Amino acid sequence: MNTEQLMEYLPFIIPLIIVQFALLGYTLHHILTHENYKRGTRTIWLIVTIVLMEFVGPILYFVFGKEDA
Repeated sequence: MNTEQLMEYLPFIIPLIIVQFALLGYTLHHILTHENYKRGTRTIWLIVTIVLMEFVGPILYFVFGKEDA
């Protein structure tokens, strides 16, 4: 991929990167500030969220780990 092609896709890539890191930050904040989880422990969810840090880890946490209060 050359520079011209990269510049063409940049307006689409930058918002996705911003949303990805915002979701990751919110997920990590939620994991670190809550004590109870539907499944797993804090350590497991931190590992899952960081290793699968694109959109998969945070989405898995909110679907399977976050306890509804």
